[in-house]
Amino acid sequence: MSSLEDPMSPLKASAGAARAAAPPAPVRPGVAARTWRAVRSSRPTAIGLAIVAVHLVVALLAPLLTPYHPTTGDASHALLGPGADHWAGTDSYGRDVLTRVLYGGRYALGVSVTATVLTVALGAVLGCAAALRGGWLDDLLMRVLDAVLSIPAILVLLVIVTALGTGSSVIVLAIAVVCVPQVVRVVRGAALAVVPQDYVTAARARGESTWAILRREVLPNITDVVCVEFAMRASWVVLLISSLSFLGFGADPPTPDWGLMVSENRTAITVVPMASLAPIIALATLVVGLNLAADGLSKAWGVDRIREGS
Repeated sequence: MSSLEDPMSPLKASAGAARAAAPPAPVRPGVAARTWRAVRSSRPTAIGLAIVAVHLVVALLAPLLTPYHPTTGDASHALLGPGADHWAGTDSYGRDVLTRVLYGGRYALGVSVTATVLTVALGAVLGCAAALRGGWLDDLLMRVLDAVLSIPAILVLLVIVTALGTGSSVIVLAIAVVCVPQVVRVVRGAALAVVPQDYVTAARARGESTWAILRREVLPNITDVVCVEFAMRASWVVLLISSLSFLGFGADPPTPDWGLMVSENRTAITVVPMASLAPIIALATLVVGLNLAADGLSKAWGVDRIREGS
């Protein structure tokens, strides 16, 4: 008796042929080379990356760079001007200002990097999913994000911190709520240019899941946009965290934090100006370095943040 032919064999054969003939996702070549070329040819980019690198090194080596403790002081040495023992003077509690600035970089960078990583990761996933699925999901998500963006960022931060209390974890959560909508808009704009490509269509024809298409086909082709958004978003996060501390809703005293230092010493700025100016200078240089690095990388990778976010 002759064997019956499998009726599904033509479909299996066509699916196998489609899988074999499907073009791979063309990740843009030469990203590292273009980045290195931009750093070498663009002085602002090199300066920005150097400033950020200096802040990272100083924050890591803070215990080795100063003999003083950042939270303990000597009341008999309060409100001293710059001198041989205290290069930037002391504050109203007798604590060494330079020591607190160095350790303040640890808090600023630690909380900022954590908040920025969470923000960009969540925003990238939501932005790619919205662009890939489209339809009602995209419309609903964008309308919700538009509503969040219509509220001033500092107001949202104050409401969340007031309701949940202070602490690093609460600050990270509040920053994510405020900044994720902006990241989603930028990443979604970049992903919309990738979704119509043939390799994404072929992946859909193979029956791959949304997560697999997002991870294998979409994200590798918008990595440059995500990296530039991370650098640019980090500068905003640093400013937001310092603003919360200055208003009394961020780091708890006596934590060495730049915004808190300015708040504590602003009343004595005429007596010991360096107690307020030193953290301001540290904050300003870090933000300028991040902005210069982000602008340089965006030019090197050909990323137009205004167009991507539209």
